[in-house]
Amino acid sequence: MTHILIHSMEHAFYDSLKILPFLFITYLVMEALEKKAGEKTNLWLEKAGKAGPIAGGFLGVIPQCGMSTAASNLYAGRIISVGTLVAIYLSTSDEMLPIMISRSVDTMVIAKILAIKVVFAMTAGFLIDFVYCIIKKERHQEMKIHDFCEHEHCHCEDGVLKSALRHTLQIFLFVFLITVVLNIGVEVIGEEQLANFILNRPVLGPVLAGMIGLLPNCAASVVITQMFLDGLMSFGTMMAGLLVGAGVGILVLLRVNEDKTESFKIIGALYSVGVLGGIFLNAF
Repeated sequence: MTHILIHSMEHAFYDSLKILPFLFITYLVMEALEKKAGEKTNLWLEKAGKAGPIAGGFLGVIPQCGMSTAASNLYAGRIISVGTLVAIYLSTSDEMLPIMISRSVDTMVIAKILAIKVVFAMTAGFLIDFVYCIIKKERHQEMKIHDFCEHEHCHCEDGVLKSALRHTLQIFLFVFLITVVLNIGVEVIGEEQLANFILNRPVLGPVLAGMIGLLPNCAASVVITQMFLDGLMSFGTMMAGLLVGAGVGILVLLRVNEDKTESFKIIGALYSVGVLGGIFLNAF
């Protein structure tokens, strides 16, 4: 077992090391975009009105710091609708995009993933707003909006270089640890058996991936993306996890939204849409 552990760690380290410079460059660009456009994004969301799910669907895929966190705070203050909130959650990709870029995944594959997320996000957002308006009228309350950026997550007060370096090292560590675990699994269980556990289960796969996606941490998207790239997860199963994955936005929603029952209903709707979407994609 010691030999397997050392062998797995050695391979994981070298595999992770290869993507390190690409991760840093990707995060450097993303942080620069965030500094330039982050505040404008929030203003666009506030002005979107009934078209909120469209704005949320498109803005959610933009790789910027704390998008789901900002959305949770905006919803807690009733600045955006519940449909817009869910649309942002569904389209948010967290760490999927930088990892795929660093692994030189085909541009068309990445574009297809993002397009599917946007379509699911907008469709679900409008349906949820429609149902919500029938069941319950929107409450118009003036509430203090919390800081759009949770400092423990995205460190908006830091410079671009420092933030990019922090994100790079954090994700490098996640990728390394997850790769070690996957390598050990392959060594002990066997690649075919491990793949069959998730890959060949069109319904159970998305259900399990959705549970991983609910983890309020960027590690969730790292796990899902890595398993897909390593051939251990089907496309539909990966999409289920990525659709559900909203990063720390869920934690922020539970903390800042006064109606806790409503928060759990929103999380339930997010999980249901993601899993059903994954099952649908696996079928077709």
